[in-house]
Amino acid sequence: MFDGYSDETAALAGTTVRYRVGGDGPPVLLLHGFPQTGACWHLVAPVLARTRTVVVPDLRGYGGSSPAYDDSVAAYSKRALAGDQVELMERLGYARFAVVGHDRGGRVGYRLALDHPERVEKLVTLDIVPTADMWAAATKVPEEKLQAWHWNLLARPEPEPEELISGDYLYPGGSPSLSSHPIALAPEALAEYLAALENPTVRHAMSQDYRAGATIDRALDEQDLASGRTIACPLLALWGSSGGLPEWFDPLEIWRRWSPTVQGGALDCGHFVPEEAPEALLERLDKFL
Repeated sequence: MFDGYSDETAALAGTTVRYRVGGDGPPVLLLHGFPQTGACWHLVAPVLARTRTVVVPDLRGYGGSSPAYDDSVAAYSKRALAGDQVELMERLGYARFAVVGHDRGGRVGYRLALDHPERVEKLVTLDIVPTADMWAAATKVPEEKLQAWHWNLLARPEPEPEELISGDYLYPGGSPSLSSHPIALAPEALAEYLAALENPTVRHAMSQDYRAGATIDRALDEQDLASGRTIACPLLALWGSSGGLPEWFDPLEIWRRWSPTVQGGALDCGHFVPEEAPEALLERLDKFL
């Protein structure tokens, strides 16, 4: 899936991160979402590597990366995960770089841009709005719908989410259950996702990720909004036209509260943008980056 890429690990302060790296040129960091691994970029990374150095990690606790050394909810905050990426890129010799993040990776990406503005040259978020805005919208829906929402389910105390997460739950019939319509995943990518889910430490990390989202990440976002803190670098926000995001939000209107320079729009796909619409995504990335 990643021809010409090396597959490496790096022992960082808070975890050991598995990452792929390939290409040559200006650096770009690709961050995956839930419930996947860096393999979700297999249709995008090889093309980007023709003109850029592309770094594709598994987030802390996901895929081939180890769980946090400190098993606390705070250790899975997007602030902590963003710190991993700063440390990794510095190890590779990159003090400044572009970031493209899908789903949970997008949340790590915008937190990285807020906490380390000197590091992020440009930011691309895929099919998200900030965490505080998600929770604010959720409080307006009926209680029974809120209780069934996967953000709420996965943020519940241990061990309920850990026991819920499985390949059958997340990929029934080989297609992501969180997608608005079935999509065909590459067999090699699906095999990597399912293999990771067999590991109980991965399932725990995923749950801790969502617990952090419901508490620490939400609080940090609210503090930033209250203080008027914004994303300093250019921001491109993209989302799937047939995903759930545009049913809840006008994404650009939300992002304008966070970025004075935001641009973007919808792509003809659902939630899993890098695998559903790689060519359209690459076209937008080529122009923006």
